[in-house]
Amino acid sequence: MASFGIDGLVSGLDTTTLINGLMAAEAVPQTILKNKATANQALVTALQGLNTKVAELATLAGKTAKADSLAAFTASSSSKDVTATTTATALPGSIDFTVGSTAQAKSGVTAAMTAWPMSPATLTFTSAAGKAVEVTSASPSLDDLVRAVNSSEAGVKAVKVASGKDADGAVTYRLQLTSATTGAAGGFTVHQGTADEVAAGTAPDLLAAPGAAVVKQARDASVTLWAGTAAEQVVTSATNTFADLLPGVSVTVTAPSTDPVTLTVARDGTASSKVASDLVSGLNGVLSLIASKSATSTSTSASGAVTVTSGTFTGSSTTRDVVQKMTTAMSAPIGGVSPSSIGISITKTGAFEFDEAKFSAALAADPVKVQATLSELAGRVEAAATSSSDKRDGTLTKIITGQQSVVKDLTAQIANWDDRLSSRRTQLQKTYTALEVALSSLTAQQSWLSSQISSLSKSS
Repeated sequence: MASFGIDGLVSGLDTTTLINGLMAAEAVPQTILKNKATANQALVTALQGLNTKVAELATLAGKTAKADSLAAFTASSSSKDVTATTTATALPGSIDFTVGSTAQAKSGVTAAMTAWPMSPATLTFTSAAGKAVEVTSASPSLDDLVRAVNSSEAGVKAVKVASGKDADGAVTYRLQLTSATTGAAGGFTVHQGTADEVAAGTAPDLLAAPGAAVVKQARDASVTLWAGTAAEQVVTSATNTFADLLPGVSVTVTAPSTDPVTLTVARDGTASSKVASDLVSGLNGVLSLIASKSATSTSTSASGAVTVTSGTFTGSSTTRDVVQKMTTAMSAPIGGVSPSSIGISITKTGAFEFDEAKFSAALAADPVKVQATLSELAGRVEAAATSSSDKRDGTLTKIITGQQSVVKDLTAQIANWDDRLSSRRTQLQKTYTALEVALSSLTAQQSWLSSQISSLSKSS
């Protein structure tokens, strides 16, 4: 608060310094409250950061605890024209097949023309399943007819393609008609006329007219399994992707093959190891954060005095409880077997380490057992992390809420002290101002009396 100067107008006292000194003494309780509020707010911030990290660990552990968390597989192909992707439901295995054909859409072009020969222009598209769809354009404009086809439910896309000039020098165009989907089911026929005329056999086949042509026929992609044996089987797909050749494996072909293609699905040890490694790293991140904020620090002044400063979490029973729960969850035996059997062990510093080689060896030897062990460990870590970080009932959440209330109360007390100290400063300023006024009056009286006494002495 700004103050006005009343220093020693009569008394010669440095009243500003005097008032500031008195106010500093009176503000000691508020200073204590401010320091406490700052410390509590620092604790709240640190606990919130920890709570976020523990919640992230709970989410990670929940994913790791799933029964298929280690079900990571990769698929490899002996041909560059065959690729595959896997999901969690894939199983190790190998299969040989030849690619007979790739999927394609039907495509055809009309004869060259400058405009449609009649108005209105009506086409009837018949799908491979026998569904007939009439498409009509009110004008002979090829652009209008293209728009009508593309906005219809015929399942065919049209485009106008320039194809030279006629004898009069006018630009001619062809309509290219292509099925919207690949596969044999995307096949179609197109006739010039109505559906009734098509049924009556009086509508000409547009792609069989002179100058027109079918460029590509609709076809499925196909692969042949166990070729040359009594079990030979052809599998087709409307697209170039086969989703069911092997469980959890999606196979995509891009070209036919004459030689057999070998597709192999194997466990992805690197990806599986990363699942376990990430769990250990996540837990170590929580333990490291708590340890760093619980450590004390020392400093030495110029006079040689040593000062020890506590960490934010030093002496916190709440964070100690988090450490104990997490450590127990990850290190306690499962069915009498230590987690170190799958490469997860606790060090003398209290952190955990992950032995990838040991984990990979155990996974290769008994993947079911390793999955069960890791799922149990992760489930315990998830439970411990959730009990601490739950949005409503977590121990960390409750402590944070309580500390926030304390900070709010301290802030209100500090604000009250601001008003109190402001009023006290005003009172002191008035007091010392009144003192100067009183001293000024006394000084004036003294001067008057002195002058009167002096004049009496002269008269005598």
